[in-house]
Amino acid sequence: MTQPLPHRSRSGRLPRSARRAQLLDVALEVFVEQGYHAASMDEIAERAGVSKPVVYQHFPGKLDLYLALLETSRDTVIAGVKRALASTTDNRQRVQATMDLWFTYVADEGAAFRLVFESDLTNDPDVRAVVDRVIVESAEAISEVIAEDTSLSADAAKLLALSLVGMGHVAARNWLSTESTLDKDDAVALVGNLAWRGIGGFPHERSE
Repeated sequence: MTQPLPHRSRSGRLPRSARRAQLLDVALEVFVEQGYHAASMDEIAERAGVSKPVVYQHFPGKLDLYLALLETSRDTVIAGVKRALASTTDNRQRVQATMDLWFTYVADEGAAFRLVFESDLTNDPDVRAVVDRVIVESAEAISEVIAEDTSLSADAAKLLALSLVGMGHVAARNWLSTESTLDKDDAVALVGNLAWRGIGGFPHERSE
């Protein structure tokens, strides 16, 4: 079914929220193609079909635009992790669902994934903080489940959760960058089984 076009004002201009979304989509393409330093607001404005002042009406500077993209990508990943954990009460399936999230995000939204994890601006403290939150908040969501289901301390659960997140996103990045002959489902099954063999060995709190 064809989606309706965004409502336009009588002047023919896009509503502010729609324009902002358009600029973010265009900026994502430019930043991924050229990197932060080579990308220009002129290029983004030209591709979006607007004047540069219009871009600045939404984003005061290039870094503000870049951070907005990072934050959107960060929120997508964290929300996906939470959905994966809530999708089942079976912990083995939870592990598989979480690993599938990382690989699906890489495969289906590779551009946004590279922007988050392969930024050429990670020396900037604001950018580094956004990237780090992807790992930290994903791990926090997983650690809550681990702590609830085992007798492990909060610190122990957090360390295991960070390990699972690291395993998932590093394996997914390698799978993408090396153009592995494994298809996504096979890769997810392998990494998920490895993760479960580790985390599944901890006693279930309600097993006694």
